[in-house]
Amino acid sequence: MRTAIWHLWRRIVPPVSQERRGEVQVRLRDSSEPDFSYFLLVLLSSVIATLGLLMNSPATIIGAMLVAPLMSPIIGLGLGSIRGDDRLLREAAASLFRGSALAVLIATLLTLNNRLIPFIPLLAENLPSEVMSRTQPTPMDLGVAIAGGLAAAFALAMPDISAALPGVAIATALLPPLATVGIGLAYQRWDVAGGAFLLFITNSVAIAASAMIVFFVLGFTPRSVEKVGRVAGLPRSLVVLVIVTALLLAPLTYTSVQFVREANSSRDLVERNTQIRSITSKEAYEFHEAEITEWNIADEENRLVMEITIRTPRLFGYAEMLQLRDAVGARLRELEILSEGQEFQLLLNQFQAQRLDPKIPPTATNTPPPTYTYTPGPSPTFTATVTPEPTLTPTSTATALPTNTATLVPTATHTPTTYPGFAAGIIFPGLKLRQSPGGPAIATLREGDALIVLYGQEIVDGLVWVEVQDSAGRIGWIPQIYVLTPTATP
Repeated sequence: MRTAIWHLWRRIVPPVSQERRGEVQVRLRDSSEPDFSYFLLVLLSSVIATLGLLMNSPATIIGAMLVAPLMSPIIGLGLGSIRGDDRLLREAAASLFRGSALAVLIATLLTLNNRLIPFIPLLAENLPSEVMSRTQPTPMDLGVAIAGGLAAAFALAMPDISAALPGVAIATALLPPLATVGIGLAYQRWDVAGGAFLLFITNSVAIAASAMIVFFVLGFTPRSVEKVGRVAGLPRSLVVLVIVTALLLAPLTYTSVQFVREANSSRDLVERNTQIRSITSKEAYEFHEAEITEWNIADEENRLVMEITIRTPRLFGYAEMLQLRDAVGARLRELEILSEGQEFQLLLNQFQAQRLDPKIPPTATNTPPPTYTYTPGPSPTFTATVTPEPTLTPTSTATALPTNTATLVPTATHTPTTYPGFAAGIIFPGLKLRQSPGGPAIATLREGDALIVLYGQEIVDGLVWVEVQDSAGRIGWIPQIYVLTPTATP
């Protein structure tokens, strides 16, 4: 029975000659030796992969997969294990370890250099998607690595289909996980480095185990059984590596479950926040046709805090803000977004804006001319006039004293007018233009920004505030000490 199965198997699987087996073994031994060409290709592929990951460029990452020479040492480990070739095992293991260490080192140095001189501005909390996609391996990645290892070993053993090796290198992706490990170390993201390293170990073990299976099927095992040992008729190394591959399913399944839970939680949170924003936008528009420009939602202990910034034609008063909070809170409780006993807190930042429609021209407003108020001038002053004594004549003539008349002098009092100016004396990061003296900020002014000083002027906490309008048409208040009026020079 066993003989019949063996002959049937030989008819299905194409035979590999003894000469071809020797060629494959020599080729893998040569490609597994860590010479200058090997390290140069590892260095260049590491640079390409790291930059591709930082730029979030899939095409660049694929180029690094094609250049990377790490596939040959891993397949060499499979062949050395199945044949009991100690020399090939040592050379392949040394080549794989040194190449992997060099790839991680190059990726770490490039990422640290990018942090010092940020050609690609990145934050540790917001790494590119191509990086994060290699930090949570799943059982599907293990399946891809097994299939890739089978294809790589079979293509290497069969000379007529060796052209499929580049595609296998792309599918199994050995170098990008190592570059991701370096990026995680540079940003001190141990979760990123650990997840990417687990993906690399998964791919390496699965490829080596798959290569051993292919070489065993194609007859690459030695004639001496004592050299490799047997377990249930199979080479001992093959059984051990298959068991290790199966054990990898445990951490991969765990990370996969965690990923699914986080994805579901994140999706629920996004849907909840979208509902809250929709309800708040609707209620704010019904009050004063206000529009939300910025919003932030935070979950605190037994409290949901929402901070919004709105643009409104008419400002909310304190009582209206409380009405808006109560209306939004009632809708959230109605939809069971707020749990029983959970408090809803609303923080409101607002700035006033006028809506202009190009189809509706503005209505002309008649401005009355300046009025003049007349005030009496100085009080009349009586001046004594010396009159010479009359000469005694036969007829005496009485001379009347001069009469003083008070004259009214008109004094013109003008209605205050606006005048131009500009912001001065401002240091980084700028001066806040506020809704009211000491009130919420609605804009940021920079040194030299043009202003129009309006009529308002108030004193708050010993500081003189003036009402101004900036170049964008926003009206607010700033301290008078930051307003400089241009002086005309002759």
